[in-house]
Amino acid sequence: MDSDNLLGEFLRARREITTPAQVDVRPIGRRRTPGLRREEVAMLAGVSTDYYIRLEQGRERHPSEQVVGALARALALDPESAAHLYDLARPGLARHRQAGWVDQVHSNVARLMECWDMPACVVNHRLDVLAKNRTAAALYDGLAHNDNLLRLALLNPAAHEFYLDWERDTYSKIAHLRAAAGAHCDDPLVVELIEELSSGSEEFRRMWDRHDVRARTRAPARFHHRDVGDVVTSMEVMSIDSAPGQKLIVFQAEPGSPSEEALALLGGLVRREA
Repeated sequence: MDSDNLLGEFLRARREITTPAQVDVRPIGRRRTPGLRREEVAMLAGVSTDYYIRLEQGRERHPSEQVVGALARALALDPESAAHLYDLARPGLARHRQAGWVDQVHSNVARLMECWDMPACVVNHRLDVLAKNRTAAALYDGLAHNDNLLRLALLNPAAHEFYLDWERDTYSKIAHLRAAAGAHCDDPLVVELIEELSSGSEEFRRMWDRHDVRARTRAPARFHHRDVGDVVTSMEVMSIDSAPGQKLIVFQAEPGSPSEEALALLGGLVRREA
């Protein structure tokens, strides 16, 4: 990650994956790549081509709010990607927002999770696992790098078997990290994690270069556990308002389903071992 030109990197990446058809631009002439040309983005945003090129190259770093909004519309950004663009264009505000974010899970949250039979854990913006209940511990037991969901997915070959939808799940995690990188550009641990994953995983580099941005909220989550087989759940991700930056992740199986029985079995195994 080139922390000196995050705004320009993002604009270039989104331009290259935005097709003329997506933004109602009539393609003219032969195109070497499917994405938009710089002059087309400039035209759509109502700025000069020279100014837009300076933005991509990092020679211009302080676009006005109006220009940022125009660029978001020109590139057909969804709300999360547009918010990420604003963060990159206003790094001072992003630094202010991250002040006070903590990695210690309150005992009330830990006790709440232990009351549940379903797997639950708390993560931070880097997807470090800060706490998990016994069922979640049993679900991830024996997997290397299970203290960070990104390292687990990308640096542990067993993750391809553990996550039945590995591509989709990993893409979601990387899109989350891309958002965190914009809001936490001064966090050395974020930069260190990105460098580690870039060095160790070609799949990370491929997905990271798309510059997709998406918060994790609700999605299907399917696992294969060595003891109980396939487990099909719905993942819910909720913010913990008393601890900015922390997310509570809960995996729920359909009532009466084989997956609910599998999770109950996991929980029973944990209780017997305890």
